[in-house]
Amino acid sequence: KLAIENPVEFYRIEVEILDINDNPPEFPGDEVSLRIYELASLGARFPIQPAQDPDVGTNTLQTYHLSANENFNLNVKARTDGRKFPELVLERALDRELRAFHHLILTAEDGGSPPKSSKMHITIQVLDANDNHPVFDRPSYGARLVENSPLGTLVVKLNATDVDEGPNGDIRYSLSSHNSAALRQIFAIDEQTGEIRVQGNLDFEEATVYEIEVEAKDMGSPTMEEHCSVVVEITDVNDNAPEVILTSFSSSLSEDALPGTVVAVIHVRDRDSGEQGKVQCHVPPDLPFQLRKDYEHQYSLLTSTRLDRERVASYNVTVSASDLGSPPLSRHTVLPIALVDVNDNAPQFEQASYEVLVAENNPVGSALVTVSAVDPDSEQNSRLSYSILRAVGTDPGLDPTRYLSIHPTSGQISAKLPFDYEQTTYLQFHVEVSDGGSPALRNRTLVHVFIADQNDNAPRVHFPRAGEDSATQLRISPSIAPLALITKVVAIDADSGRNAWLSYHLVEATEPGLFSVALRSGEIRTTRALQETDASAHELLVVVQDAGEPPLSTAVTLVVLVEERGPEALLGSEAQAADSRGLPTITIYLIASLVLISSV
Repeated sequence: KLAIENPVEFYRIEVEILDINDNPPEFPGDEVSLRIYELASLGARFPIQPAQDPDVGTNTLQTYHLSANENFNLNVKARTDGRKFPELVLERALDRELRAFHHLILTAEDGGSPPKSSKMHITIQVLDANDNHPVFDRPSYGARLVENSPLGTLVVKLNATDVDEGPNGDIRYSLSSHNSAALRQIFAIDEQTGEIRVQGNLDFEEATVYEIEVEAKDMGSPTMEEHCSVVVEITDVNDNAPEVILTSFSSSLSEDALPGTVVAVIHVRDRDSGEQGKVQCHVPPDLPFQLRKDYEHQYSLLTSTRLDRERVASYNVTVSASDLGSPPLSRHTVLPIALVDVNDNAPQFEQASYEVLVAENNPVGSALVTVSAVDPDSEQNSRLSYSILRAVGTDPGLDPTRYLSIHPTSGQISAKLPFDYEQTTYLQFHVEVSDGGSPALRNRTLVHVFIADQNDNAPRVHFPRAGEDSATQLRISPSIAPLALITKVVAIDADSGRNAWLSYHLVEATEPGLFSVALRSGEIRTTRALQETDASAHELLVVVQDAGEPPLSTAVTLVVLVEERGPEALLGSEAQAADSRGLPTITIYLIASLVLISSV
């Protein structure tokens, strides 16, 4: 404003300062950095801080220029106040993996003459997006392992790369879910290194080739993955012993089976391959069995000779199967074979004959002897039964079944009646034994039974005989000579041997010294001449005794009467004695009274 005094007046003065282009446009900085995801959409806009130019008019900021590039264009937005704002427009997709940084130059230019300008360096960092999947260095891998590879054996090391960066390029390896559970038990993969190792048992016989599906995943979001296959070939080793499989087997065999009888049909196999899978079979040569090869993997076990259960009742046949590996593997299977008995053996007595001595008067039921037979057969074929045979035409009195019985299973012979030696001294008969087979087989043995005498009979006096009430008189002369035979006592004993050896004894006499009895003959004689003082009647007690143990005896009492009455008198019996000195014959009258006394 302009003030003038007197009068005071005020004037507004406008002074127009004409601008000169003395200022270039200025950016806030010499350079700026932008971070743009590589997957940014085409047409995306990225504002840039504008430049400032204090000049005005045409001298102020008029336009921007962007250095040549393939991806960005420049767009300048003008506001109503005239200010201009630059922005980058994405015209072509970014690819961090091709170019991670873009360096642009933005030039701000005013309208002065000459124009002034300034530049700002724009550095664009392309931020990685997970737009690349991992890539294996080869589409498939191969490996070869022996089937007995130990646990932890390295199979193969995989290698995959991802051109992304950061988590997007961080790779983890794993076995694909397409793999079977069984395969997952055999192989394992290290997720960091990609090493596949053996973690289970390999078996050529289960699988000769394993195809493992492996996947490599990055750690981006979302993740990207790639797959490859690993083919593992398994090399066979001789790790399987042959197997022996019985397709037909009878554990029991009749002992009369003919040679060549099939006992078992055997199938053999070896899960290995090549020579290692070829099998040979054999059985011990000392057994009555042999193997016949029917075809490649089948054998028949046959009998090679006749069998005898009584010699060998059962066999354990070891079938050995060996492969042709190096070293060979083998397996042994034991076949228990029991022989079934047939009735091919007759019973045999332990003795060809039996002799038994039994005393007479034996108790009823007493055991005399046990005959015993054996039968090497078994079960029913060896169950024996005994019986006593009666010979055709045998005297009924000598029929052994009258006196004896035999236990049918034990063979014990027992007495049914007491024996009497005086009636039967000897029995001879056959005992037959038969087995329980069908048909039954039999055998016989001869049994001799000797009856031993017992002293069960007392001597019996046969002479002189006397009736119950009869009496005998004898007249003798008192002048009878010494040693004259008066009479003879005759006795017999039904026993035998010592039991029948008799002796005679004068145990009582009226005149003990007048008569004597001969010990063995029983003759009664005078020992001296009669005297006037001797009694006219003499009683003699004679005892006849056997030699048994204990002895048995019989007593006889004789009464001798001495009379002087003339000629002979005969009283039932007559005895004459001649005097050796020529004396007249004297008739002796004897009255004999017999008393039989039996003592035990």
